[in-house]
Amino acid sequence: MSGVLLDRAALAALIPHQGNMCLLDAVLAWDAQSIHCQARTHRDPQHPLAVDGELAALNLIEYGAQAMAVHGGLLARTGGGVAAPGVLALVREVRFEVARIDDIEADLDVRAQRLVATESGWLYAFDVHVGPRLLAQGRVAVINASSADETSDTTGAT
Repeated sequence: MSGVLLDRAALAALIPHQGNMCLLDAVLAWDAQSIHCQARTHRDPQHPLAVDGELAALNLIEYGAQAMAVHGGLLARTGGGVAAPGVLALVREVRFEVARIDDIEADLDVRAQRLVATESGWLYAFDVHVGPRLLAQGRVAVINASSADETSDTTGAT
């Protein structure tokens, strides 16, 4: 993969997803608002999210969410810190153009664009392509886990 900025080991150091749950293989480009990653793990016959040997397109949301986590990790590292842990809170306007992805032979291009960032969370848009072919797109809201814990503490929820 030419043009790789971060390989699998380097990007895995930025996110909590480890081992075969780290679905991304490389960061190809990123800036303050967006990230472009590549993945080939969808072809792994031992994929941890596969059911009966098939990997549903629904799992592309997780690929997008991991790209968002890597982006947050890169931004935090640039600022001299580490990313706050996040909790996936909302998935909206998701569109799938395929039913499954384990039968796709090409690498996946996973992109995420940060739309909103606050202390309490982030809103991203994501899309996954194979070349010019769109596989999935949508928006994901992530809550800062520290903020979520504080909210639970003040409401008395356990």
